[in-house]
Amino acid sequence: MLLAENLWKHLAKIDEECNEMMDKLVGQMAGKEGVTEQLKSDNWLCWLQKMKSIRSRAEEVVLHDLIYSLLVLFWF
Repeated sequence: MLLAENLWKHLAKIDEECNEMMDKLVGQMAGKEGVTEQLKSDNWLCWLQKMKSIRSRAEEVVLHDLIYSLLVLFWF
């Protein structure tokens, strides 16, 4: 891919997919767990803790689904 000059386009596409998936997952998880702007204004420390937890879990899902699965494809 590097020699064919397709690597950067491919990496940009993967980055875009990862960001879209993160945004979607964080929004869904926050909605299910009741992490709202109201909570942010009422108790910002609690909101921050919950959002960090949500982002961490969403990141693990994205890494597993998109990144690690691509690595497996390249190894075999």
